[in-house]
Amino acid sequence: MITEAFAKGAVFIAYLTLGDGGLEYSLSSALALVKGGVDLLEIGLPFTDPVADGPVIQQAMQRSLDRGTKAADLIPFLQALRKETDVPIVLFTYYNPILALGKTFLDQAKQAGASGMLVVDLPCELYPESDLDPILVISTSTPQERVEKIAKKARGFIYYACQMGTTGMRSTLPAHSAHDIARIKEATSLPVAIGFGISKRETAQEGLKLADGFVVGSYFVDAMSRGVSAEELTNLAKQIDPRRPL
Repeated sequence: MITEAFAKGAVFIAYLTLGDGGLEYSLSSALALVKGGVDLLEIGLPFTDPVADGPVIQQAMQRSLDRGTKAADLIPFLQALRKETDVPIVLFTYYNPILALGKTFLDQAKQAGASGMLVVDLPCELYPESDLDPILVISTSTPQERVEKIAKKARGFIYYACQMGTTGMRSTLPAHSAHDIARIKEATSLPVAIGFGISKRETAQEGLKLADGFVVGSYFVDAMSRGVSAEELTNLAKQIDPRRPL
């Protein structure tokens, strides 16, 4: 499903944290984002130590955990989401939950409708065997030899983390983004999506001049922390999407 999404053109990817605001709110928000033009969803599994994420997503994960969200809640959530939309879904997680739950959990996620998995803190060599596409991250500090190794393991698309440090909202893309994406594309025919910091239309537009897709995470999570309505979230997605005329 991921390959087909990119085959249609530039892809708009959105992230949300499972259970932030409650599971029903997560479901309505995911569907609102799809209504707003999102082509692929990343569903973050709440985890106690999300070291790759900035304050906005860290706080969302803690709010979700405080509500009692469990990893097992992902399966019925995916099943409910899949009844309403056929957009690809990527499980965004850290390794501890997968280590604790095992391959059965990944198989269940696949059966429930997930297409890929992005395990933020796991090297490509240690990715668990699964029918889920391994979505792997390359950053500006990744050596070219390592880029080539990652590219051989990845399926679906490559996630290019354009900023050093953690996720979060930023106003511009770094100057090195064009060079980095060019060297990734030298190593793979997979599409490249740019993320880590895109929080406004102009930045997303700049990203699509370089990459095949763009990822918006903290911007939507921040809005959801304020309890915005499904209609408001749909409008936010439309406004940030550079493919759509204002």
